[in-house]
Amino acid sequence: MRYVYGITGAILLGGAAATLSLNPVGAQVAQNEPGTVRAVAPAGAPMSFAALAERLQPAVVNISTRQSVQVQRQRLPPGFEDFFRRFGGQAPGGGGGSGGSGSDDGGTITQRGGSLGSGFIISADGYVVTNNHVVAPARADAVVEQVTVTLSDRTEYEAEVVGRDAASDIAVLRIHPTRPLPFVRFGDSTQTRVGDWVVAIGNPFGLGGTVTAGIVSALHRNIGAGLYDRYIQTDASINSGNSGGPMFDINGNVIGINTALISPTGGNVGIGFAIPAEQIAPVVEQLRHGQRVHRGYIGVGMQDVDEGVAAALGIERNRGTLIRSVTPGGPADRAGIQQGDVVVSVAGHPVTLDATLAYLISQQAIGARVPIEVIRQGQRRTLTVAIAERPAEEELARLNGIEDDNATDGDDTGGDHERAKRLTAQTGRRGRPGPA
Repeated sequence: MRYVYGITGAILLGGAAATLSLNPVGAQVAQNEPGTVRAVAPAGAPMSFAALAERLQPAVVNISTRQSVQVQRQRLPPGFEDFFRRFGGQAPGGGGGSGGSGSDDGGTITQRGGSLGSGFIISADGYVVTNNHVVAPARADAVVEQVTVTLSDRTEYEAEVVGRDAASDIAVLRIHPTRPLPFVRFGDSTQTRVGDWVVAIGNPFGLGGTVTAGIVSALHRNIGAGLYDRYIQTDASINSGNSGGPMFDINGNVIGINTALISPTGGNVGIGFAIPAEQIAPVVEQLRHGQRVHRGYIGVGMQDVDEGVAAALGIERNRGTLIRSVTPGGPADRAGIQQGDVVVSVAGHPVTLDATLAYLISQQAIGARVPIEVIRQGQRRTLTVAIAERPAEEELARLNGIEDDNATDGDDTGGDHERAKRLTAQTGRRGRPGPA
């Protein structure tokens, strides 16, 4: 979670354990290079996380932004501004900001704020990965004026945003260090199991270099924060400012980015979430090379099959996705998918809450012809859909009225991840699905 104009961002966690052999921090080799990190305790039961933390902390950074927004000046009753000046004070809403009109009726002033988060270095020449919401404007009319990356030794660098993907909540930054930097590599999160130790390092409440540990509580969690939710859940302690920081396994591999938490109070209650490395790594590679993130698309609006829908259609609850709308002329329309169909599998993979239709479609190769099984009027049938590339969000919003509504309200359209996370934290509700 982040702080900007009184708005708090979401955060994350991790936990793990191990000891390891230490190499010089300045060496141009990944801090978690195979062979440099080794668990000494049997069966994943470490005596201490100290060696692991010592080795990995130099590759974890603090990230802060400076932001500004133009707001309307307060309109004061006649004579009040002179009253404040007479006694050496400043009229509320007057002065101190650029863009002001100089009078109390009209004009704007500049208000400033910032955000705090975490990140980690993935190359010796200064590429940094974090959450998009850590470096995004706090509100639609805000402007991010500067992004600052602070290393573990308190060295500060101004960073440029190389690329960002709101749908996955990932951003890649670049700093220009005067020396090679310690960095870490992604691990294989598909091998992560419930009960594995994990370690999170980050910047909670601005307290840099904070290490917490726990276990993997669950996999493939869908919390309604976006179309592609597949979070790793952990009980490692996370708090505001941990967003964007790495989750390490016991061998020092980055298996996730701490991103969100569920809490009735805003503090840690042992339910945190990290985006798995299997989803992060491909996005990071595309952003790092200046590319737009490529995802599969068929052109449908979707709705979860809840208890009411399942009973009405006579199908199993929480299995499949109801097609709410079909984009005219899109891949699904050309394949014969209709409004009211329930998609139950994609390329042989069942559609569930853990593997949603949007997620399964996004993982298909662009141009591939994929069998999609649907239930229509109680009958199962298989249709073959040619997967297209998902358009940019602006283009999606222009396709038609239905898509425009989804682009405004959907969870993956460059929308407010923090809003979805706060909503889930407060009510336990899933966010509304958008177009796939």
